[in-house]
Amino acid sequence: MDNFEEYIRTNRDDLDRYEPSPSVWKKISRKTDRNRRISMIRYSSAAAILIIAGLAAFFYLRNERKNNGTSVSMQNQQELRETEVFYNSMFNNMYNEAKTILTSQPVVDKELKEGVAQIDSICADLRKDLKDNVSNREVIEALIRNYRIKIQLLDDMLKVVKQNENDDKKPVSHEL
Repeated sequence: MDNFEEYIRTNRDDLDRYEPSPSVWKKISRKTDRNRRISMIRYSSAAAILIIAGLAAFFYLRNERKNNGTSVSMQNQQELRETEVFYNSMFNNMYNEAKTILTSQPVVDKELKEGVAQIDSICADLRKDLKDNVSNREVIEALIRNYRIKIQLLDDMLKVVKQNENDDKKPVSHEL
């Protein structure tokens, strides 16, 4: 490493003579901005999921102690409605952001819609089970897991599509 450092010190003026073009810096800036937005969306989604899960656990434990095991079906129904609204709005927001990407990939869009349709049919079956026994927490937890799977499916599809786009757009270049 000492020889390399010595070479850099002695030839610094020759090495500093060239500067990258402004277009290189613009490309770097665009890539970092896009990565920040994607990271922010993921962190926001994860934080929202954690908040909802924490609130659900808090309310469940509070009601369990308060009622000593009695049925709290009205409150469970309200929590379930709030949870469904949350997950559906999260999915719809992610899907709306991804529409431009998915329209350029009709096969992926079709697969995503088929997967979501399967998950929605499972959710419909679970809702029927809930009508039979509203206080059954296992059914509610299964429903929430399906909503999470639905969101994860969309997120995974987007990662694959974006990775493919990046691989296709990556020019063969020897610039820094």
